[in-house]
Amino acid sequence: MRSSILLTGGTGTLGRLLIPRLRAAGLPVRVLSRTSRPDSDGVEYVTADLATGAGVAEAVAGARTILHVAGSTKGDESKARHLVRAAAGATHLIYISVVGADRVPVVSGIDRAMFGYYAEKRGAEIVVSESGLPWTTLRATQFHELTLTVAQQMAKLPVIPVPAGVRFQPVDGAEVADRLVELALGAPAGLVPDIAGPRVYGMDELVRGYLRARGKRRLLVPVRFSGGAYRAIRAGAHLAPDRAVGRRTWEEFLAAKVPAHA
Repeated sequence: MRSSILLTGGTGTLGRLLIPRLRAAGLPVRVLSRTSRPDSDGVEYVTADLATGAGVAEAVAGARTILHVAGSTKGDESKARHLVRAAAGATHLIYISVVGADRVPVVSGIDRAMFGYYAEKRGAEIVVSESGLPWTTLRATQFHELTLTVAQQMAKLPVIPVPAGVRFQPVDGAEVADRLVELALGAPAGLVPDIAGPRVYGMDELVRGYLRARGKRRLLVPVRFSGGAYRAIRAGAHLAPDRAVGRRTWEEFLAAKVPAHA
């Protein structure tokens, strides 16, 4: 039997997409989770906390391949450090990062409040690349699923403030999961080409698309922010138009996921 692949973030959006794909590829899967869960459908759940490092060494033990997709708005760098310290026997560490991690400067307090995610991802990238382990890092643009969550929250407001001049290139989470499985089955490759969605949209376009799908009307008001990170985002530092390899558009995603006029 092949040694288990250890998956972090297995209970999140991307992790839930990865598990059935890894199983279909014939890989025994061990999922690191902060809360205890019973094993099911050939998936082993182990309890550990990447934020503190508690239980991580035991969770990693025996796993030759580690797929690290656990992510949050803060703490990614320290979580990566706890993981790599426990992963001395691994032969392949695969990490999912974000397009623009190396191009969006996060310097001021305003930058960190709005775009600290990019700094955390970049910090984790460096931890992975300097870990001494064979590694692969894939950068992706924003997922449709995250964009939908943001649009849903914004639509609760009677008047929606939209960052002026900001564009996004959302990609389907399932397509990112497919690519990660390919990478997990292959040899360590370092920083691989980005994966990005098929189209670039203004933030206002994305929100209006969601509102149309729900049959809602809202006033959108453009708002300008300050800071170097915001300027970099306005300039498209988080986009990858030359890597528009995703196929599913925002409109197609909405048609499948959002009940019309609900």
